[in-house]
Amino acid sequence: MILRKEAQYIPLSTIQGCIAFSMPNKIIAETSARHVHLTVEDVEALFGKGHKLTPKKMLSQPGQFACEERVTIEGPKNAIKNVIIIGPERKASQVEVSLTDARGLGIEVPIRESGDLDASAPIKVIGPEGEVSLPQGAIASQRHIHLTPEVAAELNVVDKEIVLAKLNTRRALIFDDVVVRVSSSYAPALHIDTDEANAAGSAGEVYCELIKK
Repeated sequence: MILRKEAQYIPLSTIQGCIAFSMPNKIIAETSARHVHLTVEDVEALFGKGHKLTPKKMLSQPGQFACEERVTIEGPKNAIKNVIIIGPERKASQVEVSLTDARGLGIEVPIRESGDLDASAPIKVIGPEGEVSLPQGAIASQRHIHLTPEVAAELNVVDKEIVLAKLNTRRALIFDDVVVRVSSSYAPALHIDTDEANAAGSAGEVYCELIKK
C-alpha cells in the first residue's frame, strides 16, 4: 500500500555532470505494506451483494486507490486483521505480504510480480459479510520500479529488465533483482515491501538511484 505523495522523478538532464546511472537520478522509493486486491465477485462475497469498493485515498500509481474497507487475512498459524484493500477491482484476487508476515501466518509465499499467481500460496480472506478461501493468490511482491516509456528511454532500460536500486537512506542499501516495469499508465517509483524498507532504514520521503547492470 502506497500512501505517499505523487511519485517523482528528476530527469538526468537536469543534473549537471550526470554521466552514469550511479549518479542521483532521483526516483522516489515507496514502501508497500501488506494489502489485498479483490475481484468484483470476492468483494460481494466479503461485503455483501452489490457492494462497491469505497475510495479513501488516491495512491501514487494513477487510477489506484486505498479503500475504506478492511479485511482479515488468515493462514494455518495466525491471522492479520485490518488489512487494507487496494482498488479498483481486478481479474484475480491477490494478497501481498512480506516474508515476515508470511512466517507469522504459517504460509510459504513465492516472490513474484503482481498478477503471477500460478502455484502461489493459499490464504483465507475474511470480511464482515463472509469469507473467501483462495486456493492460490498469496505472494511476496518482487521489488520493482515503475517507469513511463519516456523515463525508461532516458535511463536506457526496457520493460522486464533487471536492475539495481540504491536507496539513499541513513542505512544506504543497494537492492539487486529489481524488475523494471514500463507503461504509459505508470508514475516513476520504486516499490519495496516493509521488510526491505526496514533493512534500509527507510522512513519519510526517500529516493533511490537506478543502477544498470
